[in-house]
Amino acid sequence: MHIGIFGGTFDPPHIGHLVLASEAYHQLELDRLLWVLTPSPPHKPNRHITPLEYRLKMVQAIVGDEPAFELSQVEIDRPPPHYAVDTVEILGEDFPGARLTYLVGEDSLRDLPLWRQAQKLLRLADTLGVGLRPTAAADIPNLQRELPGLREKLRIIEIPLLQISSTDIRRRIRSGLPYRYLLPPAVYEIIQKYRLY
Repeated sequence: MHIGIFGGTFDPPHIGHLVLASEAYHQLELDRLLWVLTPSPPHKPNRHITPLEYRLKMVQAIVGDEPAFELSQVEIDRPPPHYAVDTVEILGEDFPGARLTYLVGEDSLRDLPLWRQAQKLLRLADTLGVGLRPTAAADIPNLQRELPGLREKLRIIEIPLLQISSTDIRRRIRSGLPYRYLLPPAVYEIIQKYRLY
């Protein structure tokens, strides 16, 4: 079995997340793609994050429509801090013998040497699926020097260029700008119902 691991705060989950997840599933020939909702990311200690219950509702709303996707509670069910290396290790134990691909955007790949136990994460994950972002190009040769073995683990995911981010969506909502069509309809309805952001 080949499992993709797609972690994030998903605050909110948007069309860009769905496109990356769908392209990763097909291009990397995954059997299952786990959406791992991070309750409190350690790299964003001072940022206000929408309460978990609402982010959980939004991720459940989009994952429920797609049989290839599944919500994983691997981080919700354990106390913080929630580091990717620990998540991949636990999932490796939960799915013995499975190939694990950890999904990241190119901006996250660029910062990978700063992640907790990045070399161990590379060892635990069979591959890293990287969604390219021209605005956040990673210096692969330099990363390879910092994290030996990285290049062999990379699997590039070609995705349509969408300039959508959760940060921008939150800004648009606060500013009264249009945002409806940047989101799956079910997520838009949850934001409206609970007056989020």
